[in-house]
Amino acid sequence: MLASIIRFWAYGWIEKLYLEPQFHFSYYGFEWVRPLGNFTYILFIICALASIGIALGYKYRISVVLFFLSFTYIELMDKTTYLNHYYFISALSFLMIFLPANAYFSLDAKNKEDISCQYIPKWTLDSVKLMLAIVYIYAGLAKLNSDWLIDAMPLKIWLPSKFDIPLIGGLMGKEWVHYAFSWGGAVYDLTIPFLLLWSRTRYFGFFLVLFFHIVTRVLFSIGMFPYIMIVSALIFFDSKVHHKILEVLSKFLKINKARFDNGNTMPSEHNWAFPPQKWVVVLFFAFQILFPWRYLLYPGELFWTEEGYRFSWRVMLMEKSGYAQFKIVDKESGKRFYVDNTDFLTPFQEKQMSFQPDFILEYAHFLKDHFEKDGHKNIGVYVECYVALNGRLSQPYIDPGVDLAQERESLRHKTWILPFKDEIKGI
Repeated sequence: MLASIIRFWAYGWIEKLYLEPQFHFSYYGFEWVRPLGNFTYILFIICALASIGIALGYKYRISVVLFFLSFTYIELMDKTTYLNHYYFISALSFLMIFLPANAYFSLDAKNKEDISCQYIPKWTLDSVKLMLAIVYIYAGLAKLNSDWLIDAMPLKIWLPSKFDIPLIGGLMGKEWVHYAFSWGGAVYDLTIPFLLLWSRTRYFGFFLVLFFHIVTRVLFSIGMFPYIMIVSALIFFDSKVHHKILEVLSKFLKINKARFDNGNTMPSEHNWAFPPQKWVVVLFFAFQILFPWRYLLYPGELFWTEEGYRFSWRVMLMEKSGYAQFKIVDKESGKRFYVDNTDFLTPFQEKQMSFQPDFILEYAHFLKDHFEKDGHKNIGVYVECYVALNGRLSQPYIDPGVDLAQERESLRHKTWILPFKDEIKGI
């Protein structure tokens, strides 16, 4: 994560994504989370320093709490930048607040003998494994749909554009390759946690982790996600493998590893029987298991409405593009004019807004407030919106007769989303 933060800063994304835009899309219930102007750089510095503290095991509890709060705040500043692996990092860092990750081979363990332990409760490791298993299994279940398995969509759209990749580029236009990637991806996600859990298949499973994430990194620009998942998979190996890694690291850094092999066992307050810690972790996993299924409470096609789509480990499942033209109407005189979205949104924001209903609604309210400040009274905001999903022809997306300025964001179904004129079968 330290490398990720440095990369984000070096590419100028802090300014481009958080400081330059005059409008930011917010998450429902977190509208108060906004970029902090130039202090946003301070927020990234805090996050980077906290990641160093976690890596070194220095002031671990303070470091992991600061990292969770700062990174999650960064994630919530603009909904446009949502990525599944950002959510994964927030979830994992929250879980790590309750794990004794500084008990061994850390600066805390070096400086405070009372917390130095060679043995910790097994559940602390299993909880991280469970978090990873949830990510993979839900990602696999999400692929069990007709677009992905029967039509090989959206890989039929994405892969042919990779023709210039050395060695394998010529295969990217082959239909059988599209289906191989689609079915292979689904099988991989659904089986990899079990291959990593079983000692007899663990090395083969880790080979698949390396192969899968290296290939996806070559094919797609998905940032740090492949590296995060490769390194995270090491948690499935037993302690002998980790001790060998630490022995090499100790020789390189000239650290006396033997001082940490003291035979001590974690004190009872970190034991599974400790009630407060137990119930926080139980509730955390209950949420992680149940929350992705909330889409079942909404009518309509999930890929179309996206109600319940985020925070459910649906990774790279659809190619969606849209066109949204907003119309401001004076309800008294009937006069109207159209909005140039580039006056208010960056190209990236406009692209994301054009096919996501909660973005469209929030932007409509922003336009209402903006033009009312300019002196316009009693105005309505309407949108002509067309969306294409997974290679289908574009279809009308939002009811053009609905004044979005009168609609309010909520957890209820958005009745002004027009029905999907097709069917996607599956989970």
